[in-house]
Amino acid sequence: MNAAVAPSLVEGDDRQYSPTRLSGWLEFVYGAARARPERLSVAQLAALPEQELVAYNDRRAVWHANLGPIKTPQLLGLHEDLAEIVESNRQDGDKAKPAALVDAYAGLGKSTAVREYGRDYYRQQIVLRGETTREGHRRVPIIYIALTGNTHIRGLNAAICRFYGLPDRGDADTLAERAKDAVLSLRTSVFIVDDIHFLAPSRTDTNAVKMANHLKFLSNTFPVTLIYVGVGVADRGLLTEGHAPPQALYAQFGRRTTPLTLRPFHIDNEPGRVEWRRLLLSIERQLVLARRYPGMLADDLSDYLFARSSGHFASLMALISRGCLRTVRTGRERLDAGLMDGVKNDAAAEENRQELLAAIDAGLLTSLPTFRARKTASR
Repeated sequence: MNAAVAPSLVEGDDRQYSPTRLSGWLEFVYGAARARPERLSVAQLAALPEQELVAYNDRRAVWHANLGPIKTPQLLGLHEDLAEIVESNRQDGDKAKPAALVDAYAGLGKSTAVREYGRDYYRQQIVLRGETTREGHRRVPIIYIALTGNTHIRGLNAAICRFYGLPDRGDADTLAERAKDAVLSLRTSVFIVDDIHFLAPSRTDTNAVKMANHLKFLSNTFPVTLIYVGVGVADRGLLTEGHAPPQALYAQFGRRTTPLTLRPFHIDNEPGRVEWRRLLLSIERQLVLARRYPGMLADDLSDYLFARSSGHFASLMALISRGCLRTVRTGRERLDAGLMDGVKNDAAAEENRQELLAAIDAGLLTSLPTFRARKTASR
């Protein structure tokens, strides 16, 4: 449809890109910060013409879907660990650089946290060394690629080439040489390799063994720090030496790799409860709802949100984003347990929901710090 015929159409502020391509990665690194929509009162919402209300609610939906980044203690700690590894890896090109592995349960935001580190590192390196190399090439300090359950050596090399916008035709060796030339020319110093758990070792999985060898080849011949991201990698034996001969290959991988993790939020002690409250307060302040009030999340929904998310950051953010969409559509303009009961969440969070709610209802568990619990009890 021609825009001139329908001037009232709303394009929206959705930003569709893939960080596994250089163009998408640059948009992620340098994209302008979103402007938070103005928080209107119920009366102001009622006074908006229909098309303006639709556009305003559309902006709020995008805003609530992209809250953050929220600098949780877990994220800050991970960034410090990664910076220590990356910034100490100043070895000459003939020496292999130790790698890092961020290994944690699903739903803790590890990929998001590592990409945030990658963005900060990219900007830092450009400020320090300039946008172009001495030879006049674009400087690309870091790249981001993701594996799949069917990633082979050629596929991994092709993914590196595709990130740079290079042709992905040729055999594995040709692609590796093409990727190496790009790394050297563009001064890439860090690879982020997501979903490394697809390389889980098996006595019969010759592809996984070959891939582990190939990662060793990358660390030997590419002057980069490899940051791997995965789920349950250590439990699958990738970092330890087993009894079967193929497993010895993974022991070499483990000797060169420092394991890091992200922990879920917990409420079994006072520091954990304080940390959880601070997170909810940070999120609460960013919500653009007409009837939002202080303590809406951090006091009145604290226990409920913990039970619905099991303390997993991704589960919590999905629940709040969907809750905000529902409350805007229904005109309630606030979050409460009655509304949130109708919001579906991921399967893992829902599996733990009833057990946690039962413990909270029985008084065996609370997410409220002592000083807030006392105030709540005295109401």
